[in-house]
Amino acid sequence: MSATGRFAKLALGQLLRLFLLLFAITIVCFTLLKFSPIDPIEAYIGGEHASLPPEQIESLKEYWGLNDSFTVRYFKWIRGLFSGNLGTSIVYNQPVADVIMERFPASLLLMSAAWLLSGIIGFGLGIVSALNRGRWIDKLIKLYCLTLASAPIFWVGILLLIVFSVRLGWFPIGFSAPIGAQAGEVGIGDRLYHLILPALTLSLTGVANIALHTRQKFIDVLDSDYVLFAKARGVKGWQLVRRHGMRNMMLPAITLQFGSIAEVFGGSTLAESIFSYPGLGHAVVEAGIRGDLPLLVGISLFASAFVFAGNAAANVLYAVIDPRIKEGIRYEH
Repeated sequence: MSATGRFAKLALGQLLRLFLLLFAITIVCFTLLKFSPIDPIEAYIGGEHASLPPEQIESLKEYWGLNDSFTVRYFKWIRGLFSGNLGTSIVYNQPVADVIMERFPASLLLMSAAWLLSGIIGFGLGIVSALNRGRWIDKLIKLYCLTLASAPIFWVGILLLIVFSVRLGWFPIGFSAPIGAQAGEVGIGDRLYHLILPALTLSLTGVANIALHTRQKFIDVLDSDYVLFAKARGVKGWQLVRRHGMRNMMLPAITLQFGSIAEVFGGSTLAESIFSYPGLGHAVVEAGIRGDLPLLVGISLFASAFVFAGNAAANVLYAVIDPRIKEGIRYEH
C-alpha cells in the first residue's frame, strides 16, 4: 500500500472514531437531561412562583419543543445538526454556535496558559527531582506533587482567591476584564492580569502527574548502561540531560501533556465558575443547572472534538520525535 493510501486509511479510521464518539455523547446528554429534575421553564422564568400566565408558559414550551417526546426532540436536533444548526440556547436566547464562538476565545486563552505552564513546570520539576534523587529537594517536590494531586481544583481556586485577592489584594476577584469596562477599553494587559489566578489554579493541580512521571522516567534513564558510561566519561548536569535524557523523556511527557487536555477542559469549568470567568466552562454550568439542552449538547460536542484533535496532534508529534513509531505505522499491515 502506498504512503497516500496508508495515510487515507488512518485518517478515515480517526474520523470514524470521532463520529462514533460524538454520536454517543449526544445520546448520553439527551438521556441525562430527560431524567433531570430541572424544569427549563422554571429555571428560565425564575421558579414556580413566577408571575407568567399559563398561556405564555405553554407558548414557551411549544417554542422550545419541550412538549415533544424524547425521540422527536432528538431527531429534530439531529436534522438541524446536519443542516449546520446546533439549536438555540434557552439561557442566552442565542444560537448555540454563536454562544460557543463568543466564549471559546476566553476559554482557549485560559486553557492554553494553564496547559503550557503545567507542562513546563512539571517537566522541569521532574528533571530537578530525578537529578537530586533522595535529597531534600527531591522529597520537597514529591510532597508538593502528592499533595496537589489529591487536592480538588475548586479548593485550590478558593484558597488562591482568599489569599491573593481578598487578603492581599494583589489580583482581581474574578471576571476577564475590569468591572464596568467596555470591550474596546480592555487591553491585553488587563486580560492577562485577570487570567493569572484562574490559570495558576489549573496549572498547579496539573503539574503533579507530569512531574512524577518525568522523574521516574529520567531515573530509569540515569540507571541505564549508556548513561553510566557517559558519566564515566565526565558528562554530567544539563549536558547529560540534553544528550541522553531528553529524547527518552519526551514521549511519556508528550503523552501525559496531551492526555491532560481533557482534564484541563474539565477543570476549566470549575475554575471559570470560581472566578466568574466568562468562558465555555461557565456557560456549560449555566446550561446544566438551567436545563439548557441545546447549549449543553453543543458545548459537549465541541469539547469532545477539541480533545480528540489534541490527541491526534500528539500522535503526529510521536512520529516526529521517535522515528521508530513512524516506521511502525509505515509497515503496519
